[in-house]
Amino acid sequence: MNTKEIMNLALEMAGLDEIPADSGIMIEGQGIKKILFGIDMETPEMLLARELGADCVISHHPMSGRPVVDFYKVMDIQIDKMMEFGIPINKAQKALRKKIGQVERGMHVKNYDRACSAAKLLNMPYLNIHVPADIITERYVQEFLDNKFENKSKTTLEDIVEALKEIDEYKDAIAGPVIRVGSEKDYAGKIAVLMAGGTNGGSDVFKAYFEAGVGTIICMHVPDDVREEVENQNIGNIIVAGHMASDSIGINIIIKEIHKKGIEVIKMSGIV
Repeated sequence: MNTKEIMNLALEMAGLDEIPADSGIMIEGQGIKKILFGIDMETPEMLLARELGADCVISHHPMSGRPVVDFYKVMDIQIDKMMEFGIPINKAQKALRKKIGQVERGMHVKNYDRACSAAKLLNMPYLNIHVPADIITERYVQEFLDNKFENKSKTTLEDIVEALKEIDEYKDAIAGPVIRVGSEKDYAGKIAVLMAGGTNGGSDVFKAYFEAGVGTIICMHVPDDVREEVENQNIGNIIVAGHMASDSIGINIIIKEIHKKGIEVIKMSGIV
């Protein structure tokens, strides 16, 4: 395989027609037979890849190049998700705007050439696949919970946490599912799994979901200020499923398809 074929495989699995702003091929490569794949991959991991005989490095998170600077651009896909849950498009856009600005300003100051320059010097094919993998994770977890609790109107937060732990990546995770807003016996209501779209949209976005009838949000992670705001709103619950474990779900599904192409994949750096 080559780097373009690997990226296209992930895009196809996620149902995307083009490479999103937070993903990209930084250093192209051909004839790839052995990949070192991790959630955060930079210069040390590239050097390790060379020692292990790998001929390509894939990072999940954008660590270098344009995907770092343009990371905020992918957050607009959250508007489509919000509309699926009944939030008007104009309200969704306004709720998300504050967080997009914060992310854009934060990414603008990053050293976007650090890992890219190392990959060039090492002549190591290097790419990152972020939103495609997150879309796969989000879809998988949402469908799993929808099927699990389809006919159970009084699902509790404890029920959801226990159900999530049936998924291998959560079952074995050191930092697994935990209730961040609400308590074990609280009723979940309508469940929204929000794991794709760059990063979570912040308290305004969460509030928009709750006002649209969502009772519980399942996410990968939540900053303390957002958690406190949601607690103060007192209208919804948050379960954090775990960052590395959640990322691993979509990544592992992609890796299974890469294996089918006869490519060896070594997993590290956070993949459960």
